[in-house]
Amino acid sequence: MISANPQTNLEPKAIEILKAMSDRLAVARTMKFTAVTTYENPSRLGPALAYHTLSNVTLQRPNKLQVLSPGDGPASEFYYNGKTLVAFAPTEDLVAIAEAPGTIDEALKFAYETAAIYFPFTDFLVANPYGDIAGDLKTAFYIGQSQVIDGTTTDMVAIATDNVFAQVWIGAEDKLPRMIRAVYRNDPSRLRHQVTFTNWQLDMPIPTDTFGSTRANAAKPIPFKRPEPEPIE
Repeated sequence: MISANPQTNLEPKAIEILKAMSDRLAVARTMKFTAVTTYENPSRLGPALAYHTLSNVTLQRPNKLQVLSPGDGPASEFYYNGKTLVAFAPTEDLVAIAEAPGTIDEALKFAYETAAIYFPFTDFLVANPYGDIAGDLKTAFYIGQSQVIDGTTTDMVAIATDNVFAQVWIGAEDKLPRMIRAVYRNDPSRLRHQVTFTNWQLDMPIPTDTFGSTRANAAKPIPFKRPEPEPIE
């Protein structure tokens, strides 16, 4: 049972590791990584099936972001250049474009609220990752180390809020996130969500044309809004 005083459940070593990860990401002027997201859905027999999506992410602070997701689900491309947000479906040749707020944090919030565009690694893109993680943090404790994830030594930390329980693997030396597994408390099936991070590159030069696409700009325009629900027949 979670204590009435949340601070009593925040283990100092766990908080230190989370803050070190946040600081490492926050000071990076540019970064690139690959994220593979695994999510579960119940099968027709009951036990969950696992599905995967891959995202290649490029970020330049304070106001540029590219997320390319070739599969397994519908391919998608997302561009933010500080002025516009572009959501492109290359298979269908459809594009939604909107005027954008001035920072990555604001753009991600706008994309979610306006068009239901959400990335499961959003907490690691914002200006203050620890602030996003710790906003309603109730419990955090250190588990130990692993030498298995992404071929490096990682520190394992467990965190919990009123909504989610998660385990995070963070590089012991480079302080970069390597994997996160989460279960949402309001999910009666306790389906698991996992993101693995590889191919980290920080503070490298980024070509100026990275955060836009001439093909996307030439696609058939559609409104930048939440998808319409399927009609009930």
